[in-house]
Amino acid sequence: MTAFSEHPQDAISKHMKRREVSVPDVNALKSTDVVVAIRSSAVGWVDLLMTSGLYQHSLQPPYTPGLEYSGVVEWVGSDVTQTSVGEKVIVDAFVSGPRTSGDYQKYGGFASYAVAPQEAIHAMPKGFSFDQGCHFLGNYETAYHCLIACGELKAGETVLIHGASGSTGLAAVHLAKLVGATVIATGRSEEKLAVVKEQGADHVIHTKDPETGGLRSFRKEVKALTGGRGVDVVYDPVGGPISEESMRSMCFGGRFLVVGWASTPFVAKGEKGKANPNQLPTNLIMMKGLKVLGCPAVISAQKDPSIRVKRLQDLLAWAGEGNIQPYVSDVFSFEDYREALLHKWRSKSVGGCVARSGGLQPPGRSAPVDPQPARGRIC
Repeated sequence: MTAFSEHPQDAISKHMKRREVSVPDVNALKSTDVVVAIRSSAVGWVDLLMTSGLYQHSLQPPYTPGLEYSGVVEWVGSDVTQTSVGEKVIVDAFVSGPRTSGDYQKYGGFASYAVAPQEAIHAMPKGFSFDQGCHFLGNYETAYHCLIACGELKAGETVLIHGASGSTGLAAVHLAKLVGATVIATGRSEEKLAVVKEQGADHVIHTKDPETGGLRSFRKEVKALTGGRGVDVVYDPVGGPISEESMRSMCFGGRFLVVGWASTPFVAKGEKGKANPNQLPTNLIMMKGLKVLGCPAVISAQKDPSIRVKRLQDLLAWAGEGNIQPYVSDVFSFEDYREALLHKWRSKSVGGCVARSGGLQPPGRSAPVDPQPARGRIC
């Protein structure tokens, strides 16, 4: 990535290029560093926002995209104790990569190799493919922070999950079911909602108006599914008009979780640079006694790193027990990175979208493979 652009589509077409790079010089690395031969990199929404400088953490180009990736340990420094050469690993995007600062910021997943500090390295959960591994921590930590830490979702409660076919949305469906909640999932595609239903949602609601293409009212359906009571929790990574309709679908005293604003990605860049924030109906919040919670998983952990300890312990334990299985619908080669990023921007995937070094699997499948790393980094 060589420069920012006003729109991610422009950035992808004009300011990204693939260039050849050499293997990292281990003589220049720290004794606690690890070199990872990258196999799979998540194609993420945050990667797209960062191309136009819209994300809250903005680094200066040039840089290598790819917040979260997985691969095989190629080299370890003399003081590395928690991994070894040949181990399959996932790399923690909170500690290494484009969203961090310092020496490891330049090492993104759209590359053949990356360097990370040993504290960023986690063993691949048992049974995970590389594709699943690169879609684990970021998505499930977000869902955990929002639903469990902030929303305090409990067994027997009902949660309304928007954007449920997205990577974090589907992770939220998985975790909500894991804690024993009833899930009502929404989306704008019947085909994608069918997959969400297969992945565990109890009910799905199509929210696209067939005539206008805008938002279709869904509060009556939600009320019918909850015996007239409304949902206890709303997980909203979409924002915009869907937020008010969601509040009208809630029970008294419910918890409304602000996870993102995918429907209005340019809200921070209003006309002539002026902020144009989303707005929520304070009358509904007041009269229904709603608790509105902003749930920034990354910023919260930066402010208080201790909150990651339990969520990492829980998530890694659940994954190790086979209770979490990330779903990946689409796989692209690194050479097709532009197509992969545009595919993500147009919301074509269900769950994860991957840029992979090596051979491809059919859409909807993610099998463990050990391809040789391609020579090249995308900038």
